[in-house]
Amino acid sequence: MSAKLVGLVGALPVVAHVLQLGGAFLTARLGHRRTALVSVALSRQMFLPLAFLPWLPLEAEGRRVLLLVAAGAHHGLGILANNAWNAWMGEMIPTSVRGRYYGARTALCTMAGGLCALAAGLSLDHAQHAAAGGRVLQGLAILASLAGALSVVLLSRQHAQPARREPIRWALHAMMCPLRDLRARRVIAYSMAWNGACGLSAPFFGLYLLRDLGAGYALLAAQGAGLALTRMASASLWGRAVDRFGSKRVLVVCTGGLALSPLAWLACGPGRLWPLALETAAGGLLLGGHMVASFDLPLSVAPRRERPFYIAVVFAAGGAAFAITSAVGGAFAEMATVQAPLRFLLAGSAALRLAALGAALALPAAKRRFVAGLAEPPRPRGDEDVPPARLAA
Repeated sequence: MSAKLVGLVGALPVVAHVLQLGGAFLTARLGHRRTALVSVALSRQMFLPLAFLPWLPLEAEGRRVLLLVAAGAHHGLGILANNAWNAWMGEMIPTSVRGRYYGARTALCTMAGGLCALAAGLSLDHAQHAAAGGRVLQGLAILASLAGALSVVLLSRQHAQPARREPIRWALHAMMCPLRDLRARRVIAYSMAWNGACGLSAPFFGLYLLRDLGAGYALLAAQGAGLALTRMASASLWGRAVDRFGSKRVLVVCTGGLALSPLAWLACGPGRLWPLALETAAGGLLLGGHMVASFDLPLSVAPRRERPFYIAVVFAAGGAAFAITSAVGGAFAEMATVQAPLRFLLAGSAALRLAALGAALALPAAKRRFVAGLAEPPRPRGDEDVPPARLAA
């Protein structure tokens, strides 16, 4: 695949967020539980066609198309599930412990993902030496489909409040609510600034490591596992920090630190990878906090009923910004006349991340909500739907 297509595949997990509005509409009409279960079940089986790829009568171009279709369907359906799942968790998890809960969950999921990614990378490196890369990839696709089916079974056992089937007219009106809310607009602006900065470089980190630095799949997987390990170790602490200090302060700290991440990649060279070890440790630590706070921030500004649409607009705006800058980065990486193009992308991303820090400083500050116990103080029923000024009155 060309550098542009490699960047496209790497960008799909974030670019697919442009489908968030569709996910919000399905969540409002069908309920969060049903939407999440169906979307997750379909998304996790999109790996299965890749298991049959070596046996299909396709030329190289046809195989690339199948890979892009499978990846696009997997991430697109996953985003439909993501919106429903976020709304579902927003109702289930009390506000006072949301950061701690999501921090612990992120730690466990990151550990599982990092270990599996490391195992996959080691398997691929070993298989390449034995000329068995195709068979290993087939096995990984089948395992992913089986694990995805198991995840749906476990998710179906989770309880949920009765679905509220919203009318279509109300859903269309609710799509515009985040754009009329000043607090939500600031969150949207930060999402666009941050994802736009990351889109310029993040899809090409793997390509830079493998092609420009001459590393192997095992080192690429080890770097991902190292990020996972530090995120896992810090996620619970970041969750408590979000509960105590608010998601804005955590995002400001993490955004400022992650702005330096591309500079560590720039300091690497063939045979000189020690800056990558430092970046993996510090970057994983800050990514853990950024993930927890980014999940909490849209929930903290969204009214309960319109929550799916607030989440959708925030992440769709970020996905669109990521798509634009990753497309620019892919086109730039294809320019044969530019020397070391990926290094220029890394430098540009560092500059844009510093600009995103300004957007983080303008984020709305959440009310102090930390309490000593696990329960929130009693509040009047339905106060989440009441504007703060009226609630105070």
